[in-house]
Amino acid sequence: MITTLTAVGLLVGSGVIAPNVAHADAGSYLAARQAMIERNFSELADYAARAVATDTKNPALLESLVSAKISLGEFDDTRGYAMILEQIEPGNQIAAMATLTLLAQNEDYEGLIEAIEGGQSISSVVDGLMLAWAYVGLGDMSRALELFDDNSSSGQGFEFFGPYNKALALAMVGDFESTVDILSAPDTPPTRSAVIAKVEALSQLERNDVALAYFQEMFGDVSIDPELTAIRTALEAGETLPFSVIGSARDGMADVFFAVATALEGGLDDAYTLLYARIAQALRSDVADYHLNVAFLLQRLGNFDLATEAFDMIATDDPAYTQATLGRAASLRAAGKEDAELEVLRQLTKSHPELDDAFTALGDAMRRQERYEEAVEAYSVVIDRYQPAPAALWPLYFTRGTAYERLDEWEKSEADLRKALELEPGQPRVLNYLGYSFLELKINLDEAMEMIREAAEARPMDGYIIDSLAWGLYRLQRYEEAVEPMERAVELMPVDPIVNDHLGDVYWAVGREREAQFQWQRALSFEPEEDEANRIRRKLEIGLDRVLIEEGEEPTRDVNDG
Repeated sequence: MITTLTAVGLLVGSGVIAPNVAHADAGSYLAARQAMIERNFSELADYAARAVATDTKNPALLESLVSAKISLGEFDDTRGYAMILEQIEPGNQIAAMATLTLLAQNEDYEGLIEAIEGGQSISSVVDGLMLAWAYVGLGDMSRALELFDDNSSSGQGFEFFGPYNKALALAMVGDFESTVDILSAPDTPPTRSAVIAKVEALSQLERNDVALAYFQEMFGDVSIDPELTAIRTALEAGETLPFSVIGSARDGMADVFFAVATALEGGLDDAYTLLYARIAQALRSDVADYHLNVAFLLQRLGNFDLATEAFDMIATDDPAYTQATLGRAASLRAAGKEDAELEVLRQLTKSHPELDDAFTALGDAMRRQERYEEAVEAYSVVIDRYQPAPAALWPLYFTRGTAYERLDEWEKSEADLRKALELEPGQPRVLNYLGYSFLELKINLDEAMEMIREAAEARPMDGYIIDSLAWGLYRLQRYEEAVEPMERAVELMPVDPIVNDHLGDVYWAVGREREAQFQWQRALSFEPEEDEANRIRRKLEIGLDRVLIEEGEEPTRDVNDG
């Protein structure tokens, strides 16, 4: 299975379309190829359809078009194209994905069996499990259980798929004892869905005490997970949990595709994994995890508008709604719609005022837009809820401290930064920020260097921290010592304008003026903020020491006016 998946994953992820240009519309073909490279599925579907119209028998174009439609979740539009592709290339995997999904959606189990036994194939594992679920859908449990058992020896890391799906099928028909027995096997992977299935089966058997003990053993603290919190609350109240993992053969097939998508994640191209995730979503639209999986894959692929649509498919009363809303806000930000992001987060803080993550995300969004007062307000809502402050709150004290610093409220900033260090001693980011701030303010220089050295020891490959270390040596007029760490900082962050500017200053201070001018020119090429750019231009014009004198600062060395 992995061999097949890898081959197709490379095809889908590589941006390779090879039409017969003599027949295809060359402009549409080239546009489709570019859309595939950019992972723009909407444009790929549009341009591939135009190219196919002039080259109707081109399998590569047809495959690109069908895969784009699947990636968009537009399965109805694949019907005709998949049929032609299957005729040209019998057994084509992408064609089978479209055709078998449509049959499963329509619960045409006889047609599904006929198609798979007739040679349409996604992979040996998926084919076998779909076939088994099709027989479940027809009421032939004996044949279904045989096929589930056949998949127990599939190998290649998918051995658990057969027993797990068999357990779900047995639970669906009320045999919860067998479900618990199968899911209690020592080699059963403790996946989230497998654990929930066992817990729900135990509850159905009126064994809530065992279910609760197993649940707590597997999940521990679930306070940040609404779905798991609801399960634990029901068990503690003695309620009988319904078996919700699946309710039909179609649901079982959806779970197969979701499980495969989860197994493939990170191992193959996200564009290929998305195909499986979209099929799961198409077969069952009431599972929030399916929508979240699709949305996060689309985010990583840069399809932010499509990701937003997937997040929007989660109902407002679903436990995953808040997570989906935060994801939607992130997609809007990535798409350059910062105002829309702020509005989504504001509404979330109003509808869920108890949600810490909503205020934290709102504070972060405000800080990115340099609206520091509003960022402080958002962070303070969460901070004020937890007194005395737990250790987990250090990031909020840190970010609020940075916002106060930007507001020139240094006393409040220092207090928050020191509180963050109290909660998380030795935290490199906080040590570096506080130490660097001391350097810029020219106060507590010894303490600043001690903090920065500690941060540098913890993160020797962090360019910002190494820059701070070198800059501290520069501030202390230890110019020769500053050269090596500053050069290392530039190696770690070669296109950062501030670090390149700093290296220029260090070079100037040790008399390497030509190299200093080169670094300042490099810094300008990386588009620093306008005030920094103007200062760099002034240094190029009259030199660092004269700029320092103009600013009322001490020059690095005596200036010869003659």
